[in-house]
Amino acid sequence: MTPHRSRCFCAAIGARFRMNAPSTPILSPFQRVQPLAMALVFLAACGGDRDAQRHSDPAPKGEAAMRGPPTLTSEPWGVTAEGDTVTLYTLRNRDGMTVQLSDWGGIVTRVSVPDRDGNLDDVVLGYDSLADYLADTAYVGAIVGRYANRIGHGRLELDGAVMELPLNQGPHHLHGGVRGFDRRLWDTFTTVSGPIPGSPFDVPGAGRASVVLSRVSEAGEEGYPGRLETTVTISLTNANELKFGYEATTDATTVVNLTHHDYWNLAGHDSGSVLGHELMLRASRFAPVDREMIPTGEIRHVENTPFDFRTPETIGARIDDEDEQLRIAGGYDHNFVLDDWTGDGALKVAARVRDPESGRVMEVLTSAPGIQLYSANFFAGSIPGKDGATYRARSGLCLETQHFPDSPNQEDFPSTLLRPGEQYRSSTVFRFRTD
Repeated sequence: MTPHRSRCFCAAIGARFRMNAPSTPILSPFQRVQPLAMALVFLAACGGDRDAQRHSDPAPKGEAAMRGPPTLTSEPWGVTAEGDTVTLYTLRNRDGMTVQLSDWGGIVTRVSVPDRDGNLDDVVLGYDSLADYLADTAYVGAIVGRYANRIGHGRLELDGAVMELPLNQGPHHLHGGVRGFDRRLWDTFTTVSGPIPGSPFDVPGAGRASVVLSRVSEAGEEGYPGRLETTVTISLTNANELKFGYEATTDATTVVNLTHHDYWNLAGHDSGSVLGHELMLRASRFAPVDREMIPTGEIRHVENTPFDFRTPETIGARIDDEDEQLRIAGGYDHNFVLDDWTGDGALKVAARVRDPESGRVMEVLTSAPGIQLYSANFFAGSIPGKDGATYRARSGLCLETQHFPDSPNQEDFPSTLLRPGEQYRSSTVFRFRTD
């Protein structure tokens, strides 16, 4: 059995979550924290191991609950076949928005957000138990890596050496291989930070709770070169934001492309099709694929195609059009090239989704160059989900912020190379509101 490995650091460690360039020189811990040190003296609020506190400290009430940072608790969730103990974390903010996630695969199991009338619904597809997630093959709610999306024929060439990766989707490599980051237990620590009530920093939306997941992917794991040290910070803020921060370093040249594979349904995970959701993508171009879903290398303009979401359109409006790309994928399963990407790590609006019935709006901001729109085309038949729900094709929507599929084999795509002395960084924010 693996002992529970969560610990709580002071909120100053929360400065690990940064929104900088994907590949930059590594700074020492002192260099990273020094500019924020004085501010964090006033902002930090963290008191010991949160997992111990959950059994002794009452939840904040009244004014404290309204003004304080989100709460964070944990509980045992189950044991894997290998004997690893898995923990489920619950983050809740002052508006009642609740996120549950696990140290197994960084799986987000629940995201409950209010509708226009204040009613909370869970808006991510998922399962009831750890056992269900262990049997899942659709990467539901998980971190995917080392390389999210497809690498054609599992082949990549680095510094003149050809690497052969495991083939786990026909003749191709998908989402990091047979046992990628979604099927690993991560080390964790937790942080809670927020302003002192009444301080100058006590502004609407201030405060966050974070689970910081880390693991070492040894050289050769799933065929990848280099010992990759990875950290993923998942945070809930009082501004109804779910944030993901990705960082990685390597001791040998490798490729990295990390994302989170959530299936969204803003009407509620058990409400059926997402075809009535309205989608806007800040993308004028997309990457066509061949009949095996590998990018052709072309970057095509969306004008006069079913892929034009530059102005809001329902997902179902053109999904069944007579279009070769839609026929190949059975719907949408394509990488869109984000117009506002600058390559300097800045967060830019990438997408906006709206459910007209509930009034929920989800805005996606990212520092990544691309976003994969996937309409859950391959949910064959019916899949038993949590709370008695049944999921069918197009019951959910993925918006996977990422580098492009098969970039290692496409010289005109943005590079996913990571070399020793560099640091991979990527950030994504899912921001919720109502209209």
